[in-house]
Amino acid sequence: MSGSPPPEGGFVRRVGLFQATAINMSQMCGIGPFVTIPLMVAAFGGPQAVIGFLAGALLALADGLIWAELGAAMPGSGGSYVYLRQAFQYRTGRLMPFLFVWTAMLFIPLIMSTGVVGFVQYLGYLAPGMSRTTGDLVGLAMILVVIVLLWRGIEHIARITAVMWAVMITSVLLVIVAAATDFSADLAFTYPAHAFDLTSNHFWLGFAAGLTIGIYDYLGYNTTAYMGAEIKDPGRTLPRSIIFSIVGIMAIYLLLQIGTLGVIDWHRMTDPDDIASTSVASAVLEKTWGKGAADTVTVLILITAFASVFTGLLGGSRVPYDAARERVFFRPYAKLHPRHRFPMLGLATIGVVTAIGFLIGRHTDLATLIQLLTTVMVLVQALAQIAAVTVLRRRQPNLRRPYKMWLYPLPSLLALVGWLVIYGYADKNSPGRHPIEWSLAWLALGIVAYLLWARFEKVWPFGPKEITEEYLTAPAPDTEPAQA
Repeated sequence: MSGSPPPEGGFVRRVGLFQATAINMSQMCGIGPFVTIPLMVAAFGGPQAVIGFLAGALLALADGLIWAELGAAMPGSGGSYVYLRQAFQYRTGRLMPFLFVWTAMLFIPLIMSTGVVGFVQYLGYLAPGMSRTTGDLVGLAMILVVIVLLWRGIEHIARITAVMWAVMITSVLLVIVAAATDFSADLAFTYPAHAFDLTSNHFWLGFAAGLTIGIYDYLGYNTTAYMGAEIKDPGRTLPRSIIFSIVGIMAIYLLLQIGTLGVIDWHRMTDPDDIASTSVASAVLEKTWGKGAADTVTVLILITAFASVFTGLLGGSRVPYDAARERVFFRPYAKLHPRHRFPMLGLATIGVVTAIGFLIGRHTDLATLIQLLTTVMVLVQALAQIAAVTVLRRRQPNLRRPYKMWLYPLPSLLALVGWLVIYGYADKNSPGRHPIEWSLAWLALGIVAYLLWARFEKVWPFGPKEITEEYLTAPAPDTEPAQA
């Protein structure tokens, strides 16, 4: 099915289940696990760090079910913007969707910037003499190349993404297989004393830090929800792409984490002067199959990092489009490329902020960047969407829901606890950086920006609320049956 014609010059539904799952998995995996395994080990202080990946998977799955229900019911461009607009319009008008777009224009590029930091970090394995300035220039050039590649139609991008997904799977599987050829159970399963002491504050600090790193590694399971207007048969494709990608990446991460710990002594991963602390996958290949194999797989990891930034900017650039088109964000973001039908200003803005975040990450540290982006994201996206599911079930009971969350409301409650743990421990795990304070400051600035914008547009609280329940009467996006 080639996709129906775009309504009113809008997006075209051309992305199927395989491509949608590939987009999610490419964004989820990327460089994340290759650079965060040492961070996870340092947080827990030993190979029990696998707990962090398991906890992250559980939170991702619980939160993913929220995205699945909302995305299947309201498959529009912009993801959370659409859901929050529908859920919170009854009490606070356009405030919540405006704040989401405001924060998304920060946290999505910050996520992408960590991928660029990881790219340069692994490039250092192939070019150990690379200076910091050269690394900065390489990272900025990478971002520019991604933007150039995305400056085209979605049908071409879908093909590029499928190829990058294949490279990502290959690189991860090679590291897993290499680890299996020289695996030591003693290294992987010998834990320090008191590693599982649940009465220790040290354990819970490590758990909170590990959960933050873990959910960061899974971020991206919602990428296709941002592209809801470009997904074929979204009632089935969106939920399946989210759930399939989370389960698939969970299996990959566990094999990768345990395999790596069975080859490289975890103490090496916490030594800043050891290559295992910055390029642990390359260290695994070098020890098992030799330097040549390590160099080859490092190249594949670099392509994987590139793919994650590519798919992340693809999905993130769609976020401000719907908001601007419906006058809930700055109007120039509503303009699509006249030929290729993609949001030009959204892509350019996300690219510029990614470059700024990359430079910040290069001159601070990766763990701090992860803490900052997660705290910014928690308030206006994660917690707000948990509330949105319940609000919409009460406010719009007749909304067409091709997929309903399993065991409702248990996944919502589990996700709520997980996100609150991440937010509550943020300052403790980033002493001196104050990510909570920065997130609250950004939110406050967003409220001020909204009030100024609302006064200009004469909307609530300076005008009447506009209740639009278009998804209650909207026809199914495709003619195929939309059953979960």
